Amino acid sequence: MTTAHRSGQVTRQASCEGANDGDYGGQLSPGERNPALYAASMVASRGRLFDELPCPTRNDLQRDRDRVLHSTAFRRLTYKTQMFVYHEGDHYRTRLTHSLEVAQIARTLARQLRLDEDLAEALALAHDLGHPPFGHAGERALDKVLGPHGGFDHNVQSFRLVTGLERKYANFNGLNLTWESLEGLAKHNGPPARGSGPGGEITAAARTTGDRVLLHALRDFNARMDLELSSFASGEAQASAIADDIAWHTHDIDDGLRAGLISMDDLREVALVGRVLDQIPSVSDGDTSREIYEITRRLITLIIADCVDETRTRLAELAPQHPDDIRNAPCVIVTFSDIMSGQVAELRAFLFKHLYRHPRVLTVMDGAQAIVHDLVVGYQDDMASLPAAWEAAALSQGERRRMRLIGDFVAGMTDRYAIAEHQRLFDVTPELR
Repeated sequence: MTTAHRSGQVTRQASCEGANDGDYGGQLSPGERNPALYAASMVASRGRLFDELPCPTRNDLQRDRDRVLHSTAFRRLTYKTQMFVYHEGDHYRTRLTHSLEVAQIARTLARQLRLDEDLAEALALAHDLGHPPFGHAGERALDKVLGPHGGFDHNVQSFRLVTGLERKYANFNGLNLTWESLEGLAKHNGPPARGSGPGGEITAAARTTGDRVLLHALRDFNARMDLELSSFASGEAQASAIADDIAWHTHDIDDGLRAGLISMDDLREVALVGRVLDQIPSVSDGDTSREIYEITRRLITLIIADCVDETRTRLAELAPQHPDDIRNAPCVIVTFSDIMSGQVAELRAFLFKHLYRHPRVLTVMDGAQAIVHDLVVGYQDDMASLPAAWEAAALSQGERRRMRLIGDFVAGMTDRYAIAEHQRLFDVTPELR
């Protein structure tokens, strides 16, 4: 591994347009727009696995962001499920639009906290690259059918994509991202090599199943590039991870209301949303879409403001002078207040009960899981049904690697391609409506 050159730092003003109007409060003054000493870009990158010449127009982290944006896996997110399958409506979020919304929130948090916006954006854009067709339903199906061969986890798959499965550069597989970006992806859900207690403090807690899977997947790579899996991630990675939580909690409300699966009256029982509903002015023309938009944008504003305030308090207590000071802190730094954490947990419980387990959603997701399961088993039984290059690769492998390869092929599918393949290979395909 070599230490990559960093070109001149470029700071830009983040857009205040988008799904939530950027109305976050606590705006920085013009003199505070430069990154703080604890921002990732204030020290030289720890480098890339494969040495490359520097880019004359972008620094290392901007280059990482662009590589994610131009990747094949990112384009496929256009037709991958966020909550509704792509054909259920043009206005529902896809995995791609979700990733873009996460990136917008992550940049806002990074701006307010004087972190590096480009790294936060790169991680937000990359965090869901590994999602299979049909979102978490597809993930559950893959994990079950591949259980004897290592299982499946979309966070692991995201890491595998950027470190090997993307095949477009002449001199290496993957995207050859910097240490900083790879560390952030590996620690999207916290440090996988150590647990964390109720207040975010590092403990010797037992590994979760997801952590064990991730650690196994990272083992070989980490021998070549140590990602320090026992420490917390950078401030930028923490901002990206919490931006993901903010985005799906709030935007799934938007999609659920538009689909008629939940109602305003349902939401009033949730303290956080009830506060917002009480503030929304009545709409004279009866256009409920205006009220729905008001709910989501005000919720995002409220939650982000809390995160910024709590994180600034923690930064003031920690007084970090280097990016590693955040990594080595005794607790998570970019987070919600205790009150907001409790309210977000209540909202999450509501969404699982009333939205994700709604009979209509469960019916569609059961069909989606059947499609993914059938495809893996079908390719296993008849490898000639794979594309020629994939068939040749599968035939040259032992059982475990062959099944992993089939899993990679299915995981890379979009919803519509998975449906089309199932229709090609099987007599009856679930309708998913």
